[in-house]
Amino acid sequence: MSGRGKGRLLVVAAGGTGGHMFPAQAFAEEMLGRGWRAVLASDERGLRYAGGFPPEVERRELRAATFARGGLAAKARAPFEILAGIREAARWMKAEKPALAAGFGGYPSLPTIGGALLTGTPRLLHEQNAILGRVNRLFAKRADLVALGTPLAASAPKGTRTELVGNPLRAGALAFAGTPYAAPRPEGPVKLLVFGGSQGARIFGSLIPAALALLPEDLRGRLRVTQQIPESDHAAAMAAFARAGLTPEAAPFFADMPRRIAESHLVIARAGASSLAELAAIGRPSVLIPLPEAMSDHQSFNARAFSEAGAALHAPQKDLTPESLAKILADLLADPARLEAMAKAARGLGRPDAAKRLADLAESLI
Repeated sequence: MSGRGKGRLLVVAAGGTGGHMFPAQAFAEEMLGRGWRAVLASDERGLRYAGGFPPEVERRELRAATFARGGLAAKARAPFEILAGIREAARWMKAEKPALAAGFGGYPSLPTIGGALLTGTPRLLHEQNAILGRVNRLFAKRADLVALGTPLAASAPKGTRTELVGNPLRAGALAFAGTPYAAPRPEGPVKLLVFGGSQGARIFGSLIPAALALLPEDLRGRLRVTQQIPESDHAAAMAAFARAGLTPEAAPFFADMPRRIAESHLVIARAGASSLAELAAIGRPSVLIPLPEAMSDHQSFNARAFSEAGAALHAPQKDLTPESLAKILADLLADPARLEAMAKAARGLGRPDAAKRLADLAESLI
C-alpha cells in the first residue's frame, strides 16, 4: 500500500532550497513505501523545488516569510505572514489529523511545525547541517525528536532529544550509490563536474573558467566540463570558457545530478549537506568551496569534516584565486592514486540507509 491509500497521514515541511527539499523527498519516498500517505507543505517558492517528489505526494501551499530578504516593508509584513501561515496550517491539521509532521528546515517549514505545535501533532525535525538552522533551532526543544544528518558542531538547545541518522538520499541518488570509481587515465578524458546549489553557483561562472585557462595545455585539452551556471550569468561564463578554449555542458539546473556525479572524475562544489551526502554515497573526490553567506558558516563545518576524513579538499572562497585553484586542480589530476583514495574516503562517510533509519524513528514516535 502506498500513495493515497488508507495509511497514516504524514506532513512533510521544507523549503527554500534543494538542500532542504532533497532529504524531505527521500523521506517521503520511504514513508510512501511503508503505506503512509504524504503531503508536502511549503510556500510558493519552496514548491518550485518539489518537481522530484512522487506524484502521490500532495502539495499544500502555505503563507510564509523570512526576515532575511526584502526591504523594510517586506520585513514589517513578515510576522503577519508567518502567523497567517501558522493559522492556515493549524486549521488544516485540525481537520485532517495527520499522524506526524516532519520539518526539514528552511523558513517555509515554520508555519507547518508551528501549526503542529498548536494542534498537538507529533513533531519530528531533521537537520542536514552541522549547525541547527533557524527554524529547527526555534522548535528543537518542542519537537519529539531532532534527527541529525551530521554530528553537530555546536550544541543543540538544552532539553533537545537528538539522534544521528544521516541525510536521506533520493531514489535517484541511491541508484548510483557505490558506483565504482576509476581515476582518469593518462592522455584520457577528465570529467570535471561543477555545481553550487541554487544560491552558490554564481561566482563559479567567473572563477572556474579563469582557473581552467591556467592549466597546462595538454591537461586543459583533456577536460570535459559540466557546470551549473545561473541563467543570468550564462553568456558571460560561456564567453570566459571560450577564451580558455573550452566548451562546457552548462545549465542552470541538472535534474540528473546523481548520474553526473557518478560519471565524474572530480567534483567542485559548495558544501551543502545534501550535496555532500550524495558525494559520499556515490563516492567521488571533491574540492569543496563553502558558501560564505551560509548561516553560521555551517558549510565550512561540513567541508572540514570531509577534508579531515581525506574525502575532499576544503578551499575557503576568501583564499581562492584562479591561480591557487588551478594549482589545486593540476596537483589532484596528476595524482590518480590520491583521487582514488579520496573517493574511497568519501564512500566511508556515506549513510545510504539514512532514509530507512529516519523512517524507523518516525514510526517509533507514533
